[in-house]
Amino acid sequence: MNESFAPLTGNHLHTLILGTMPGQRSLQSRQYYAHPRNALWPILCAIVRDEEPSYNVHTKLSYEQRCRFVTQAGFGLWDVLASCERQGSLDSNIVKSTEIPNEIGDLAKRHPELRTVVCNGRTAEALFKRHIRPTLSDKFAELNIVCVPSSSPAMASLDLKAKYQFWRKALMEFPPARDDG
Repeated sequence: MNESFAPLTGNHLHTLILGTMPGQRSLQSRQYYAHPRNALWPILCAIVRDEEPSYNVHTKLSYEQRCRFVTQAGFGLWDVLASCERQGSLDSNIVKSTEIPNEIGDLAKRHPELRTVVCNGRTAEALFKRHIRPTLSDKFAELNIVCVPSSSPAMASLDLKAKYQFWRKALMEFPPARDDG
């Protein structure tokens, strides 16, 4: 049985990015998006810094620095599933009868400033719709739910720059609410 990690959030969470379940490299490393060809860290760091994405971010910033950098910008990471059986890292290998979702509604309650949920790929979106959306209270009915192309290296039909363009467009469509307090 594969088990997800705790959510990665800071004090202010305007955008929650949901994967399906960490891949084998991530599970072994105990790090979100640990595969060096996964585009998540290059994309998020480029969006926050307003620069072009580069896989070099994996060597220029430690995992802790990357985590701090994106959470301080109001982004959070988690997975739709808390646990499941899956051979390898491909989402298509998830055994449906073993899917146990994370308590994303509870996380949303702890972060009333949350405005956008980004599903990292179509499988994350399908799992979110099946397991999470029906459990969210009316208070969270106005969350912006968007799906972007998977950051996984298995999504090889798009290169890093193309993935970045999709992600940037989706994230800029729902900017965080201003905190004028």
